[in-house]
Amino acid sequence: MQDKQKRFISAGQVATAIEAAIPAIACDLPSDVLEALTVARAKETGARGAVVLDHLTENARIASEDQVPLCQDTGVVWACLEIGPGVTVEGDVFSGVDAAVARAYCGADLRKSLVRDAFSDRSNTGDNTPAFCELHLVPKEGLARLHIMLKGGGSDNASRVVMLDPSAGTRGVREEVLACVREKAANACAPLVIGIGIGATFDKVASLAKQALMRPLGKPSADSRLAAFEEELLDAVNATGIGPGGLGGDTTALGVHVLTAPCHIAALPLAINMGCSAMRRKSIDL
Repeated sequence: MQDKQKRFISAGQVATAIEAAIPAIACDLPSDVLEALTVARAKETGARGAVVLDHLTENARIASEDQVPLCQDTGVVWACLEIGPGVTVEGDVFSGVDAAVARAYCGADLRKSLVRDAFSDRSNTGDNTPAFCELHLVPKEGLARLHIMLKGGGSDNASRVVMLDPSAGTRGVREEVLACVREKAANACAPLVIGIGIGATFDKVASLAKQALMRPLGKPSADSRLAAFEEELLDAVNATGIGPGGLGGDTTALGVHVLTAPCHIAALPLAINMGCSAMRRKSIDL
């Protein structure tokens, strides 16, 4: 008999949530992103930047009304399940995800973008699987939250991981972020949402950056020092003048979100994960 004080999350619940969410995520721009584009348009002084922002908001309207994809690149599926104390995961919680993704992409006629192997077999899998899944344990009692993102190739290609020397400090992080933006922003479908991970290890810091993209725009870090750094970075990124679509203007990024973690005394891992103007993501409480 199940313990009534515990919550149980099954593979079926996760798969069902992902299958239902994918078509909507592909077609409906999140409300925080649409609002940020609208605010940016009201402030944009660049003529070409204003036109691009108008096109982006019109594209979002058409996509939502007609339920067609916001972008021809409907991305790969990243799913992250956060579990807190008092929640039990039954078995392999991600066992049904690939089948759910295949049904969603084939059923909604979304573009399939996965190859079988990055090196030895670049033939298309035909159903946009496999999905890329993570399970995170968090301290919030009773939490069971599923994060889903459809990540396009253009924005991920503009991302990077760098192992900085600890002496680089805040200035080094800032310089690396701006260098990445100057080099890659025009190819990543600006205005961007930029997720930044600082800390952990080489393999974990990129996950921090991707998790940072899930935070709603307009919601600063709970850490006041990080919130100030996020604002500083956003101002610096927008001061580059790269602008919407890389055609010049005030709005190169809609937001910069930073997540940090402990790290080795000899390391300063940094990951920069670009999110494009079609920031397709959703968080679901199970």
